[in-house]
Amino acid sequence: MTLSNVPAVRNSADGSSPVVLDRREGPYGEVVLRRRGPHGDSSHAVYEIIANGCFLMDTADGRSERLLVDAALAALPADRPAPALLIGGLGVGFSLARAAAEPRWGRITVVEREPAVVDWHRSGPLGTVSAAALADPRTEIVLADLVAHLRAPGPRYDALCLDIDNGPDWTVTEDNGGLYTPAGLAACRERLTPGGVLAVWSAQPSPAFEQSLRNAGFAGVTTEEISVARGVPDVVHLGISAA
Repeated sequence: MTLSNVPAVRNSADGSSPVVLDRREGPYGEVVLRRRGPHGDSSHAVYEIIANGCFLMDTADGRSERLLVDAALAALPADRPAPALLIGGLGVGFSLARAAAEPRWGRITVVEREPAVVDWHRSGPLGTVSAAALADPRTEIVLADLVAHLRAPGPRYDALCLDIDNGPDWTVTEDNGGLYTPAGLAACRERLTPGGVLAVWSAQPSPAFEQSLRNAGFAGVTTEEISVARGVPDVVHLGISAA
Protein backbone atom coordinates (compact mmCIF):
# COMPACT_ATOMS: atom_id res chain seq x y z
CA MET A 1 0.00 0.00 0.00
CA THR A 2 0.85 3.67 -0.13
CA LEU A 3 -0.22 6.60 2.00
CA SER A 4 -3.83 7.40 1.30
CA ASN A 5 -3.26 11.14 0.94
CA VAL A 6 -1.79 10.52 -2.52
CA PRO A 7 -4.27 12.09 -4.95
CA ALA A 8 -6.55 9.58 -6.64
CA VAL A 9 -6.21 11.52 -9.91
CA ARG A 10 -2.70 11.87 -11.27
CA ASN A 11 -0.95 11.58 -14.62
CA SER A 12 1.58 8.97 -15.67
CA ALA A 13 5.22 9.82 -16.30
CA ASP A 14 4.49 10.15 -20.03
CA GLY A 15 1.69 12.64 -19.34
CA SER A 16 -1.15 10.23 -20.02
CA SER A 17 -4.12 10.09 -17.67
CA PRO A 18 -5.03 6.91 -15.76
CA VAL A 19 -7.55 4.69 -17.53
CA VAL A 20 -10.40 3.21 -15.49
CA LEU A 21 -10.67 -0.51 -16.25
CA ASP A 22 -13.43 -1.39 -13.78
CA ARG A 23 -15.53 0.44 -11.21
CA ARG A 24 -17.82 -1.34 -8.74
CA GLU A 25 -19.87 -0.73 -5.64
CA GLY A 26 -18.59 -3.25 -3.11
CA PRO A 27 -19.74 -4.08 0.42
CA TYR A 28 -17.57 -1.25 1.81
CA GLY A 29 -18.01 1.36 -0.91
CA GLU A 30 -16.65 2.02 -4.37
CA VAL A 31 -13.58 0.18 -5.64
CA VAL A 32 -11.82 1.06 -8.89
CA LEU A 33 -9.10 -0.62 -10.94
CA ARG A 34 -7.03 1.74 -13.11
CA ARG A 35 -4.09 1.43 -15.48
CA ARG A 36 -1.28 3.94 -15.86
CA GLY A 37 1.45 4.01 -18.45
CA PRO A 38 1.97 4.58 -22.19
CA HIS A 39 -1.24 3.89 -24.08
CA GLY A 40 -1.15 0.59 -25.91
CA ASP A 41 1.96 -0.63 -24.04
CA SER A 42 0.81 -3.28 -21.56
CA SER A 43 4.39 -4.30 -20.77
CA HIS A 44 4.91 -1.01 -18.91
CA ALA A 45 1.43 -0.77 -17.41
CA VAL A 46 1.00 -0.01 -13.72
CA TYR A 47 -2.30 -1.06 -12.16
CA GLU A 48 -3.84 0.85 -9.26
CA ILE A 49 -6.60 0.08 -6.78
CA ILE A 50 -8.67 3.03 -5.55
CA ALA A 51 -11.22 2.68 -2.73
CA ASN A 52 -13.79 5.41 -2.11
CA GLY A 53 -11.61 7.88 -3.99
CA CYS A 54 -8.50 6.98 -1.96
CA PHE A 55 -5.37 5.64 -3.67
CA LEU A 56 -4.48 2.38 -1.90
CA MET A 57 -1.82 0.47 -3.82
CA ASP A 58 -0.33 -0.21 -7.22
CA THR A 59 1.99 -2.60 -9.03
CA ALA A 60 4.84 -0.10 -9.41
CA ASP A 61 7.07 -1.63 -6.72
CA GLY A 62 6.04 -4.27 -4.20
CA ARG A 63 9.26 -4.55 -2.18
CA SER A 64 7.58 -3.86 1.15
CA GLU A 65 4.73 -6.28 0.41
CA ARG A 66 7.30 -8.99 -0.29
CA LEU A 67 9.20 -8.03 2.87
CA LEU A 68 5.99 -8.61 4.83
CA VAL A 69 6.12 -12.31 3.95
CA ASP A 70 9.91 -12.70 4.01
CA ALA A 71 10.26 -11.13 7.46
CA ALA A 72 7.55 -13.36 8.92
CA LEU A 73 9.21 -16.50 7.57
CA ALA A 74 12.63 -15.40 8.81
CA ALA A 75 11.21 -14.90 12.32
CA LEU A 76 9.94 -18.49 12.49
CA PRO A 77 12.21 -21.34 13.61
CA ALA A 78 13.98 -22.80 10.60
CA ASP A 79 12.97 -26.32 11.59
CA ARG A 80 9.21 -25.61 11.77
CA PRO A 81 7.69 -27.86 9.07
CA ALA A 82 5.33 -26.38 6.47
CA PRO A 83 4.20 -23.34 8.50
CA ALA A 84 0.66 -22.18 7.83
CA LEU A 85 0.31 -18.58 6.63
CA LEU A 86 -2.61 -16.18 6.60
CA ILE A 87 -2.32 -13.10 4.39
CA GLY A 88 -4.78 -10.35 5.27
CA GLY A 89 -5.65 -8.50 2.07
CA LEU A 90 -5.06 -9.78 -1.47
CA GLY A 91 -4.30 -6.29 -2.81
CA VAL A 92 -2.33 -6.37 -6.04
CA GLY A 93 -0.98 -9.82 -5.18
CA PHE A 94 2.68 -9.25 -4.35
CA SER A 95 2.54 -10.87 -0.90
CA LEU A 96 0.67 -13.92 -2.17
CA ALA A 97 3.03 -14.35 -5.11
CA ARG A 98 6.02 -14.14 -2.77
CA ALA A 99 4.57 -16.72 -0.40
CA ALA A 100 3.69 -19.18 -3.15
CA ALA A 101 7.21 -18.88 -4.59
CA GLU A 102 8.64 -20.13 -1.27
CA PRO A 103 8.37 -23.93 -0.94
CA ARG A 104 8.86 -23.79 2.81
CA TRP A 105 5.34 -22.40 3.40
CA GLY A 106 2.55 -24.92 3.91
CA ARG A 107 -1.10 -23.82 3.78
CA ILE A 108 -1.50 -20.26 2.41
CA THR A 109 -4.84 -18.58 3.20
CA VAL A 110 -5.66 -15.16 1.79
CA VAL A 111 -8.56 -13.22 3.33
CA GLU A 112 -9.99 -10.51 1.05
CA ARG A 113 -13.28 -8.70 1.63
CA GLU A 114 -13.79 -7.13 -1.82
CA PRO A 115 -15.18 -9.52 -4.47
CA ALA A 116 -13.99 -7.14 -7.20
CA VAL A 117 -10.35 -7.49 -6.11
CA VAL A 118 -10.60 -11.28 -6.27
CA ASP A 119 -12.16 -11.04 -9.74
CA TRP A 120 -9.38 -8.73 -10.97
CA HIS A 121 -6.91 -11.46 -10.06
CA ARG A 122 -8.85 -14.49 -11.28
CA SER A 123 -10.03 -13.09 -14.60
CA GLY A 124 -8.48 -9.64 -14.92
CA PRO A 125 -5.11 -7.96 -15.43
CA LEU A 126 -3.83 -8.51 -11.87
CA GLY A 127 -3.49 -12.16 -12.81
CA THR A 128 -0.12 -11.22 -14.28
CA VAL A 129 1.08 -10.97 -10.67
CA SER A 130 -0.87 -13.79 -9.03
CA ALA A 131 -1.85 -16.44 -11.60
CA ALA A 132 0.80 -18.97 -10.59
CA ALA A 133 0.11 -18.39 -6.89
CA LEU A 134 -3.65 -18.82 -7.31
CA ALA A 135 -3.03 -22.11 -9.11
CA ASP A 136 -0.81 -23.36 -6.28
CA PRO A 137 -2.62 -26.15 -4.37
CA ARG A 138 -1.52 -24.61 -1.07
CA THR A 139 -3.48 -21.40 -1.78
CA GLU A 140 -7.00 -20.75 -0.52
CA ILE A 141 -8.90 -17.47 -1.03
CA VAL A 142 -11.45 -16.63 1.69
CA LEU A 143 -13.92 -13.85 0.85
CA ALA A 144 -14.49 -12.26 4.26
CA ASP A 145 -13.74 -9.27 6.43
CA LEU A 146 -10.37 -9.90 8.05
CA VAL A 147 -11.31 -8.55 11.48
CA ALA A 148 -14.40 -10.77 11.62
CA HIS A 149 -12.43 -13.75 10.31
CA LEU A 150 -9.79 -13.45 13.03
CA ARG A 151 -12.37 -13.09 15.79
CA ALA A 152 -14.33 -16.16 14.68
CA PRO A 153 -13.31 -19.69 15.73
CA GLY A 154 -10.98 -21.29 13.22
CA PRO A 155 -7.62 -22.90 12.58
CA ARG A 156 -4.40 -21.47 13.91
CA TYR A 157 -1.61 -20.12 11.74
CA ASP A 158 2.13 -19.92 12.18
CA ALA A 159 2.21 -16.44 10.65
CA LEU A 160 -0.30 -13.63 10.12
CA CYS A 161 0.80 -11.13 7.45
CA LEU A 162 -1.65 -8.25 7.52
CA ASP A 163 -1.87 -5.49 4.89
CA ILE A 164 -5.41 -4.12 4.87
CA ASP A 165 -4.67 -0.48 5.76
CA ASN A 166 -2.09 2.21 5.27
CA GLY A 167 -0.96 1.27 8.76
CA PRO A 168 -2.24 1.06 12.34
CA ASP A 169 -2.53 4.85 12.47
CA TRP A 170 -4.25 5.27 9.09
CA THR A 171 -7.04 2.80 8.44
CA VAL A 172 -8.91 2.47 5.15
CA THR A 173 -12.28 2.15 6.89
CA GLU A 174 -13.30 2.93 10.45
CA ASP A 175 -14.19 -0.69 11.17
CA ASN A 176 -10.59 -1.75 10.51
CA GLY A 177 -9.46 0.20 13.57
CA GLY A 178 -10.60 -2.67 15.77
CA LEU A 179 -7.75 -4.80 14.46
CA TYR A 180 -5.16 -2.66 16.25
CA THR A 181 -6.95 -2.40 19.60
CA PRO A 182 -6.07 -4.64 22.56
CA ALA A 183 -9.05 -6.86 21.69
CA GLY A 184 -8.01 -7.06 18.04
CA LEU A 185 -4.41 -7.94 18.86
CA ALA A 186 -5.64 -10.53 21.36
CA ALA A 187 -7.68 -12.10 18.56
CA CYS A 188 -4.54 -12.21 16.39
CA ARG A 189 -2.60 -13.83 19.21
CA GLU A 190 -5.30 -16.47 19.69
CA ARG A 191 -5.17 -17.41 16.01
CA LEU A 192 -1.39 -17.93 16.14
CA THR A 193 0.40 -21.11 17.09
CA PRO A 194 2.89 -20.85 20.00
CA GLY A 195 5.88 -18.92 18.73
CA GLY A 196 3.93 -17.72 15.69
CA VAL A 197 4.58 -14.38 14.02
CA LEU A 198 2.34 -11.36 13.54
CA ALA A 199 3.57 -9.07 10.75
CA VAL A 200 1.73 -5.81 10.02
CA TRP A 201 2.45 -3.57 7.01
CA SER A 202 2.51 0.20 7.51
CA ALA A 203 3.24 3.19 5.32
CA GLN A 204 5.11 4.79 8.21
CA PRO A 205 6.69 3.69 11.50
CA SER A 206 4.39 3.64 14.53
CA PRO A 207 6.17 3.57 17.91
CA ALA A 208 2.73 3.57 19.56
CA PHE A 209 1.80 0.37 17.74
CA GLU A 210 5.09 -1.25 18.77
CA GLN A 211 4.09 -0.58 22.38
CA SER A 212 0.59 -1.91 21.70
CA LEU A 213 2.14 -5.17 20.50
CA ARG A 214 4.19 -5.46 23.70
CA ASN A 215 1.16 -4.62 25.83
CA ALA A 216 -0.79 -7.36 24.02
CA GLY A 217 1.77 -9.96 25.04
CA PHE A 218 3.89 -10.16 21.90
CA ALA A 219 7.62 -10.68 22.36
CA GLY A 220 10.56 -9.79 20.13
CA VAL A 221 8.79 -6.71 18.76
CA THR A 222 10.78 -5.20 15.89
CA THR A 223 10.24 -2.92 12.90
CA GLU A 224 11.83 -3.46 9.49
CA GLU A 225 12.03 -0.63 6.96
CA ILE A 226 11.97 -0.30 3.18
CA SER A 227 13.10 3.07 1.80
CA VAL A 228 10.77 4.79 -0.66
CA ALA A 229 11.48 7.49 -3.23
CA ARG A 230 9.62 10.16 -1.27
CA GLY A 231 8.73 10.53 2.37
CA VAL A 232 9.15 8.18 5.31
CA PRO A 233 9.94 4.49 4.70
CA ASP A 234 7.36 1.74 4.46
CA VAL A 235 7.70 -0.62 7.41
CA VAL A 236 6.72 -4.05 8.68
CA HIS A 237 5.96 -4.35 12.39
CA LEU A 238 6.72 -7.80 13.84
CA GLY A 239 5.77 -9.55 17.06
CA ILE A 240 6.12 -13.14 18.31
CA SER A 241 3.34 -14.91 20.18
CA ALA A 242 4.18 -16.59 23.48
CA ALA A 243 5.53 -20.11 23.12
